[in-house]
Amino acid sequence: MILTTTETIPNKTIKEILGVARGSTVRARNIGRDIFAGLKNIVGGEIEEYTKLQAQSREQALQRMILDADAVVNIRLTTSVVMQGASEMLAYGTAVKLS
Repeated sequence: MILTTTETIPNKTIKEILGVARGSTVRARNIGRDIFAGLKNIVGGEIEEYTKLQAQSREQALQRMILDADAVVNIRLTTSVVMQGASEMLAYGTAVKLS
């Protein structure tokens, strides 16, 4: 399956639009990550635990978006706070058949 942020795919023709493809996941922080992040916040620098959590969330949302399509074009990612300490990662795009 081809996943792209562009509206078209080079050397391919979209023959059918199947509709909106979307996938989401809601993730919560945990106390272990929060303690380490608090310490990291004192000295500065990247908070790798949260970076990994975001990366895992993006990948899971993208995997949940995959349908019986040849490609998903114009993919976008967004995040929103669901409750304190938890956020949703949403991936969406247009599922298409190619010729």
